[in-house]
Amino acid sequence: MEIFINNHASVPIYEQISSQIKALIISGELKAGEALPSIRGLARSLHISVLTVQKAYEVLQTDGFIETTAGKGCFVSARNQDFYLEEQQKKIEDYFIKAIEIARVSGIKLDKLKSLLELLYEEE
Repeated sequence: MEIFINNHASVPIYEQISSQIKALIISGELKAGEALPSIRGLARSLHISVLTVQKAYEVLQTDGFIETTAGKGCFVSARNQDFYLEEQQKKIEDYFIKAIEIARVSGIKLDKLKSLLELLYEEE
């Protein structure tokens, strides 16, 4: 598992760590039940504070991506991907609701809205 830290980024280091681990879990690179590096081990390899890694792991646990077993360590949760996808779908629905409201007020028809969505989705 490779984690890259940008000390000059506006995003806190613990968020950089947690978002990269989330991405590894969602992509399937980290599988359910797989052990994460120990807090001390990851802190040592990244040359950062143990407290920073601990905070990243706490975020991951709160978000349902990892489970911690006392004396054994942190492991990828089996329920994480479904939970995450549901959370992301809800965010998308919220954006769609706002877009639909704007479209209705502006008189933009559904077929135009669908075409715009398809165009934007296909762009890289």
